Amino acid sequence: MSFISYLINGVSLGSIYAIIALGYTMVYGIAKMLNFAHGDVIMIGCYIVFVLMGSFHLNSTVSIIAAVIGCTVLGVVIEKIAYKPLRKASPLAVLITAIGVSYFLQNFALILFGADTKSFTSVVSIPTIKLAGGDLTISGVTIATVISCIIIMAALMIFIKKSKSGQAMLAVSEDKDAAQLMGVNVNKTISLTFAIGSGLAAIAGVLLCSAYPTLSPYTGAMPGIKAFTAAVFGGIGSIPGALIGGILLGVIEILGRAYISSQLSDAIVFAVLIIVLLVKPTGLLGKQVQEKV
Repeated sequence: MSFISYLINGVSLGSIYAIIALGYTMVYGIAKMLNFAHGDVIMIGCYIVFVLMGSFHLNSTVSIIAAVIGCTVLGVVIEKIAYKPLRKASPLAVLITAIGVSYFLQNFALILFGADTKSFTSVVSIPTIKLAGGDLTISGVTIATVISCIIIMAALMIFIKKSKSGQAMLAVSEDKDAAQLMGVNVNKTISLTFAIGSGLAAIAGVLLCSAYPTLSPYTGAMPGIKAFTAAVFGGIGSIPGALIGGILLGVIEILGRAYISSQLSDAIVFAVLIIVLLVKPTGLLGKQVQEKV
């Protein structure tokens, strides 16, 4: 039963990584930018819920909705101020800017909330399920996380395939200039992509802090890096790849922590990524991109 428990915990953690990875993979697939400040948007969303529930005594549903709205607005503001002026800039300039935005958000949280780690109250009220005579337990947070991941992935796929905005995203991801010639508002589409990714980051952050109930200005840093790893693992730019990469990464991390070493679990995750990229540089579901001549 221990192995099954570890597997379930790995799927739960991987589902969180998958939701976060969607922000990376959508932004890269459409805007061809790596938003390394994405992990810190998670942290801001958690603090919004923490303050609204702790100081204003709002219920969890209202707090989560407020966090999603707040992070959505934050994502659009970051895109407009930090990334939009760099559309034609080199990838290095975008990378440096993203790191700068990340440090700005972390220090902003440090000024407002201090460096002390806060205790985060879980927003999940689903009871724990016990199976096999109590030998196997599935927490309410795990159930909520997996269900949320499935719903988000399905809704996002339907949105992209069936809606006009989703079709515009696909067009921009294929060729920005051609999409603009066909009447697609590229700026609006990219802003919408940042908005969706940032809103999902808030949900992922709340689920993460519910599973691991601590909060600090650096809460989103490592999960953000691992989610980026998951996006690359599955094939950055691919939404199904984000799901597969996230789940596999979560399972590898938990099993590595349980059977090899808890101190080396992060190293194991990144080592597996290196191996995958050596064998298949585009990731598991990524496509080989041919450069224009």
